[in-house]
Amino acid sequence: LLLLAGAEIEKTGSKNYALYGQESTGSTYQLARMNMFLHGKDSARLEWGDTLNNPLLVENDQLMKYDTQVCNPPFSLKKWGAENAEADKYKRFWRGVPPKDKGDFAFMSHMIETAKPKTGRVAVIVPHGVLFRGGAEGKIREQLLKENIVDAVIGLPAGLFQTTGIPVAILIIDRSREKGGANEKKKDVLFIEASKEFKPGKAQNTLTDEHIEKIYDTYAKRKEIEKFSRKVDFKEIEENDFNLNITRYVDTFEE
Repeated sequence: LLLLAGAEIEKTGSKNYALYGQESTGSTYQLARMNMFLHGKDSARLEWGDTLNNPLLVENDQLMKYDTQVCNPPFSLKKWGAENAEADKYKRFWRGVPPKDKGDFAFMSHMIETAKPKTGRVAVIVPHGVLFRGGAEGKIREQLLKENIVDAVIGLPAGLFQTTGIPVAILIIDRSREKGGANEKKKDVLFIEASKEFKPGKAQNTLTDEHIEKIYDTYAKRKEIEKFSRKVDFKEIEENDFNLNITRYVDTFEE
């Protein structure tokens, strides 16, 4: 994922970027390091450790801040370290402490707090529950919407991953929409209902280049397409109790 993110930057003709990552599973961390080395990216800084309880990408006692983050965190991680969150020395969980048996919002809180204020962007893969569950998660989601940093919710097909069959969504958080950021006037959330855009396979479904292009083009141009995408203003989301369930906003009903 990290290599592909770098490749996207290189497509624009720029080699002026640095890669950073942290991973808690030793074998995955070693594979990532080897992969970087094989692709000539040995300057990438990868750390081995638990991002939530022991973030290691730190400079001068502060968390490092990034322009862009991409992440596929473990879904609804149990025992993620909620008991340490209150006392977090970096104050990442000021919007609220996520439930102890679901770490989704903990990873998101970390990512948002390590995105550069007023410019940083985050794309994170989440299970659909993140979009509508109540309780502590509902409060954090409401806070993010009130901060105006939720840019888009993209629903993907089920069966895209080898590890799980559940349908997932990509949540895009854009801190340039904060007060003082270049996009502070953008007040809507773009919903894309792309769960039908896939090529079926025996073991897993795949997104073809055409599917990816359609989703990306819709996001980049913020296009509204019947039964596929829609821009929704804050008031409507507020009336829906800050629920971000995609089918509430994009009508997919077929006769």
